[in-house]
Amino acid sequence: MWSSSIRRCTVSVNATSQHLVTMPERRPFVRLPTDVYPVNYGLCLKPDLIDFTFEGKLEAAVEVRQGTNQIVMNCADIDIITASFAPEGGEEINATGFNYQNEDEKVTLSFPSALQKGLGTLKIDFVGELNDKMKGFYRSKYATPSGEIRYAAVTQFEATDARRAFPCWDEPAIKATFDITLIVPKDRVALSNMNVIDRKPYPEDDSLVEVKFATTPIMSTYLVAIVIGEYDFVEGQTSDGVTVRVYTPVGKAEQGKFALEVATKTLPFYKDYFSVPYPLPKIDLIAIADFAAGAMENWGLVTYRETALLIDPKNSCASSRQWVALVVGHELAHQWFGNLVTMEWWTHLWLNEGFASWIEYLCVDHCFPEYDIWTQFVSADYTRALDLDALDNSHPIEVNVGHPSEVDEIFDAISYSKGASVIRMLHNYIGDEDFRKGMNAYLLKFQHKNASTEDLWDCLEQASGKPIAAVMNSWTKQMGFPIIVVDQEQQGDDRVLKISQRKFCASGPHNGEDCPSWMIPISICTSEDPSCSKIKVLLDQPESAVTIPNLGPDKWVKINPGTIGFYRIQYSSAMLESLLPGIRDLTLLPVDRLGLQNDLFSLSRAGMISTVEVLKLMEAFENEPNYTVWSDLSCNLGVLSSLLSYTDFHEEIQEFIRNLFTPIGLKLGWDSKPGEGHLDALLRGLVLGKLGKAGHKATLDEARRRFKQHVEGKQILPADLRSPVYLTVLKHGDSSTLDTMLKLHKQADMQEEKNRIERVLGAISAPELIQRVLTFALSDEVRPQDTVSVIGGVAGSSKQGRKAAWKFVKDNWEELHNRYQGGFLISRLIKLTVDGFAIDKMAAEVKSFFESHHAPAAERTVQQCCENILLNAAWLKRDAEDIHQYLVQRKVPPV
Repeated sequence: MWSSSIRRCTVSVNATSQHLVTMPERRPFVRLPTDVYPVNYGLCLKPDLIDFTFEGKLEAAVEVRQGTNQIVMNCADIDIITASFAPEGGEEINATGFNYQNEDEKVTLSFPSALQKGLGTLKIDFVGELNDKMKGFYRSKYATPSGEIRYAAVTQFEATDARRAFPCWDEPAIKATFDITLIVPKDRVALSNMNVIDRKPYPEDDSLVEVKFATTPIMSTYLVAIVIGEYDFVEGQTSDGVTVRVYTPVGKAEQGKFALEVATKTLPFYKDYFSVPYPLPKIDLIAIADFAAGAMENWGLVTYRETALLIDPKNSCASSRQWVALVVGHELAHQWFGNLVTMEWWTHLWLNEGFASWIEYLCVDHCFPEYDIWTQFVSADYTRALDLDALDNSHPIEVNVGHPSEVDEIFDAISYSKGASVIRMLHNYIGDEDFRKGMNAYLLKFQHKNASTEDLWDCLEQASGKPIAAVMNSWTKQMGFPIIVVDQEQQGDDRVLKISQRKFCASGPHNGEDCPSWMIPISICTSEDPSCSKIKVLLDQPESAVTIPNLGPDKWVKINPGTIGFYRIQYSSAMLESLLPGIRDLTLLPVDRLGLQNDLFSLSRAGMISTVEVLKLMEAFENEPNYTVWSDLSCNLGVLSSLLSYTDFHEEIQEFIRNLFTPIGLKLGWDSKPGEGHLDALLRGLVLGKLGKAGHKATLDEARRRFKQHVEGKQILPADLRSPVYLTVLKHGDSSTLDTMLKLHKQADMQEEKNRIERVLGAISAPELIQRVLTFALSDEVRPQDTVSVIGGVAGSSKQGRKAAWKFVKDNWEELHNRYQGGFLISRLIKLTVDGFAIDKMAAEVKSFFESHHAPAAERTVQQCCENILLNAAWLKRDAEDIHQYLVQRKVPPV
């Protein structure tokens, strides 16, 4: 599943902290008993798309492993009408009672006598509601081309919501086969994991048809999928004969072509990489209107948000194409890693998600080498994970989870982005050939079964001969990561490095007795060849000395070339000094220029160096050509700008931003030039947006001119310029600007364009207009999953916006919590709203609000936000005056 609905810059900021929010203890969670086990589910569902209910019949072939007079299954929001059990060749026994344990989402079926060991058939008739919560079997609202509102019936079962569609053993290790039949209106498309084998009129109602699907392979319940609605599709075949279809809203089939191209290239890439063929006859990718996650890897029927699948050749921007390519790559990787071999329990979720979040980049790099996607990985995933994992309220990659409400909470940047980062480090440590060998052994050994993290380490250890489990346990079983402290001395012709490790904390280095340590693969390069590791060592103790032979005193040394090891680095000042020219003359690789700047920024937030040092370093990037390096700089300056909005010199940091971005802005200009590619489009959008937001006069004037022409239909803005132009005119706009933007939103036919507008609406400055935007966020004009980004956009754009958004969330808490309860959208909403506060007392306010308004799926997020607020406040107290002095004196011309 792709959960971080859009990976965007959400850097959180750091200072001293305590564990803040105390939450009520949960009662112990117990997994299902194993005395009765499913072998095959025969499932028939008949949804009513008008009354939003469904009827279901389950006929499950089960094995009674030990005699019992009850069967315990998962069941939630379902009413069982009748249930019976018939032993093979024996009499049917009716259940005499159904005891629902609602809090545990279980039902116990009681029988008058003990069921004997052996095979039998469990029959259950039941009814349920097609809910509007975007989980289980739910309804998704869409408009027909003529504008009529209708509903599709769709499923989203991961992690624990198959039980909302049918009573089942809803645990990943309890695998079975499925025979699915759907009774649906005959003018609707009906899809499931497998291909259709029979379609016939439904005898009781001639407006309905009965659609029967082939038997699935043995699989987990969370991967079952059903979609019933109105769709068009485009179709292709992979080089090895798998049928691929991309289903789109009616009339938009051409918007499925890009995803189809990616999918038909990706399946053979994975088959080749894993040396295991894709095991089903077909795969469908489908765009769902109301969808909470980014996408879901259901076996053979992958569901997506419209924006994660649909690309319009004219109206889609470069970043949307890239996002679609990554999400398609991510979900298709799961067809092997997750679906064919499944984690034994949710504790190992990170293995699924971390792995897919790593290999999606490998796959996109294969399909689109021009995206320079691995550099973008460092900015999108690696640094994001480091920021979260430096908090006292982080968690290890592997978390023991029990109750379903705890599972949602680990769909976070640790499972995904830290998971992907440590797998990238592991892949580099093992080498591609042995890594693939180990992966192949793992998939063959555990196919159609379940596995744990240790099983993968065993296979990789056998393939590589390296101590994989010992190394990786230090990264997955304890939270946090090290900071590597480096110094050097010249001894004759040799350079001797002194390297030590300690835990890095957002509030500064860990200075306790019981300091955790890691087994760290460390690579070292020199100015003789910046792109190649000269020495590789495994640091498995607190400190070590490394000698680089024959390296003259005029040469520099860089740790972690490629920014692959998951750690931060603190160089001695002389070593750092020697690296700075490599930023100006671009001899350091882009990914290392980015990593150096990001490390220093992080050290300044932790109070280990002055923020002024980072501002000085940022000025060395004036010749920088690389999009991702600028993107990371922009992100960090955004954090700083947000922090300094709590001072009276916010305008000075805007001027710093204008000065830094003006040269590259002038060089790029507004219009794309012949021969430019994907990354130029991304860079132009980034730079113009940054200049516009910071109030650069020429950019603002040009943005207004182009916006006017766009609105009047004289000259439509290219898709790549829309976000920066919309942002700029709104930031410096009035009520008529907002009216115009809302009109454009209403007219937009494409969800991508609606989202693009929704994300920038919060830039408006006037307090009464901010209120209008917040009210709009909860209106019917905004799809439920997108409300969060509208409110987040308000909170992220100004100090006033953050205050207003927080008040709005508190005032509308009941509605918001009811809408998103239990899903990761509630965590995302809280984080986007309060993470940027920089006043101590706000931490206490947030803490007390959530102590009286429980949000179990967001407990850890609340703790992280309170910690971040205190860290922000401490950073401000510590560095504000120095930053102010620096910004003022750099404006004074030298005498």
